[in-house]
Amino acid sequence: MGNMTALQPRDGFKLFYYDPSLAAAVIFIICFLATTILHTYQLFRTRTWFFIPFLLGGYFEWIGYVARAVACNQTPNWTLGPYIVQAVLTLVAPALFAASIYMELGRMIVVLGAEKHSMIRIKWMTKIFVAGDVLSFLMQSAGAGMMGVKSKISENGPHIIVGGLVVQIIFFGFFMISSAVFHMRMNRDPVADGGAGFNWRRLLYALYGASALILIRSIFRLIEYAQGNGGYLVAHEWFMYVFDALLMFGTMLIFHVEHPSELNAWLRGSGVVCRRVIRFERIGGSGMMMS
Repeated sequence: MGNMTALQPRDGFKLFYYDPSLAAAVIFIICFLATTILHTYQLFRTRTWFFIPFLLGGYFEWIGYVARAVACNQTPNWTLGPYIVQAVLTLVAPALFAASIYMELGRMIVVLGAEKHSMIRIKWMTKIFVAGDVLSFLMQSAGAGMMGVKSKISENGPHIIVGGLVVQIIFFGFFMISSAVFHMRMNRDPVADGGAGFNWRRLLYALYGASALILIRSIFRLIEYAQGNGGYLVAHEWFMYVFDALLMFGTMLIFHVEHPSELNAWLRGSGVVCRRVIRFERIGGSGMMMS
């Protein structure tokens, strides 16, 4: 985040409007690598397979910041490869986080036997939200990839990214509304299975927190790309670290504390549950523990 050097546009498109901070990139490499390693251990220890997209998002994040660190070492003679890798991976990683979050709500409703309180039929809920997430992912990936093409087509890249972010925000906003409506209906009219032996409200609050962080980050990215290359947000590095990197790191931390493995175990009838980050318990069968 130092003083800007004599930067040269690349076919009219500047890769950076500042000297990218190597220290900041390294800090978030360490942060994302550490949390991703822990999530990898939690996932395989508990076999919470529906959280694989979330885990992949973590890998995208730390690899993206490795590419950014490489770009930092090239200042001011940046090459396109590291720039594109860091731009694409950090841009689309939250879509992978969102995919697992969508699946988590659907599984929670099934475990609670509370389908009647869902705004959307369970058989369609995950399909609709994940389909929107995949569309957003593909649009953002394609748009970011186009920005590295030496032709007129590169001018369409930011517009496609904006479209992908709009799709992401719409679906995520609807998801948060669906979650809140389900929560209110459950409070007013608890079903017979309500609670199902685990604190579903705490898990739902974790979904709210993570969803809010992703939504704020997506709105930031939308404004950033809508301003275009050379916009105020693009030209100041700290915005990206505060409104993207930090928020996504926070999202990953939330699910260390409120890991969905307990939900997964109740859905399957048994399994290993992660409690308090690194403490594990096996629950299931007639000895199903109530927490």
